Amino acid sequence: MSASRFDGARTAMVLRQLQGRGVRDPRVLEAMGRVPRERFVQPEWLDAAYEDQPLPIGEGQSISQPWMVARICELLELSGSERVLDVGAGSGYQSAVLALLARQVVAVERSPRLAQRCRRALADVGLDEVIVVCGDGSQGRSEFAPYDAIACAAAAPRVPAPLAEQLADGGRLVLPIGGPRSQTLVRVRRRGARLEEEVLDPCHFVPLLGRHGYREVAEGEE
Repeated sequence: MSASRFDGARTAMVLRQLQGRGVRDPRVLEAMGRVPRERFVQPEWLDAAYEDQPLPIGEGQSISQPWMVARICELLELSGSERVLDVGAGSGYQSAVLALLARQVVAVERSPRLAQRCRRALADVGLDEVIVVCGDGSQGRSEFAPYDAIACAAAAPRVPAPLAEQLADGGRLVLPIGGPRSQTLVRVRRRGARLEEEVLDPCHFVPLLGRHGYREVAEGEE
């Protein structure tokens, strides 16, 4: 990942937005300092790449706020040996950060156009080993399961059963739960047959569309 005019902004983002707001995992901070977020945003938002906010990427989706990406990655408690599922890959930015923190990353994106763009962006930054698949993220990807960690960047009404089922024993699932106006970040940990839930931070994400998420409303429906 070569030097660019954004290096100073990336360093400032790590210091002010992440460390300044309580992110402590040194591996997460290092990964966030290495991944060039400017390579994952739309050209018209390039100058805002390191601002403390989500940015639109088309298809009604967004690239998450840097702090939220770091928060989710920290909550997953990754040591480098894990297989991770990234649901709602979108731009591929969170998948890129996860790829520096885990052994293998499987990224699921429901939009074919965004999935293709995600593949290109990851390849452009030298992370083409991330497996990007197009499909219903609420159903996970059973062919690669079990997962030591699952990150979901879209809000579900409840923990999707397939994601819980595909979680390895001791594995962690981090996702937002709630409706369009009120959501909370939740961490689910598998303990054998039991799932333990921790309710964490208020947040705001686009809805998780799919069989185990929210139903997509067709044009003209109310």
